[in-house]
Amino acid sequence: MRNDSPAPSTQARSSAFAIMARPSALNIYTLACGLFLAGAPWLFGFVRPAGRLDAEIVGLAVVVLSIAGLMAFADWEEWLKVALGVWLIAAPWLLGFVHTPAMHVSIAIGIVVTFVSLLELWLAHDPDFAGDRPSLANRS
Repeated sequence: MRNDSPAPSTQARSSAFAIMARPSALNIYTLACGLFLAGAPWLFGFVRPAGRLDAEIVGLAVVVLSIAGLMAFADWEEWLKVALGVWLIAAPWLLGFVHTPAMHVSIAIGIVVTFVSLLELWLAHDPDFAGDRPSLANRS
């Protein structure tokens, strides 16, 4: 007798992929990072104008790009978020707010935004990940 049901590990893996397959899942994380970054000058009392202005502008840019990603996935939107994340990591030295609370927030959010954006790009273009998604035609 032939068993056509998938193995339990395949079902668990398939459900995990179904959760991550939604294009908006990772954009919600970057949206939260952008909102946190935009509000960080008030939360942490950034004193230097360069750190304050950088956090507000880049935070709002990340929010806008994340909302665009929630509406429709595009590679350019993710690459812009990667660029903004790298900018956040380098900004304390380039704008002169080293050894301040703004530096720590900028670097931390920059790392998270860069990682999540690169992860989303990788998942979108990984043939193994894309191949494991159940198609609507195969459902019965």
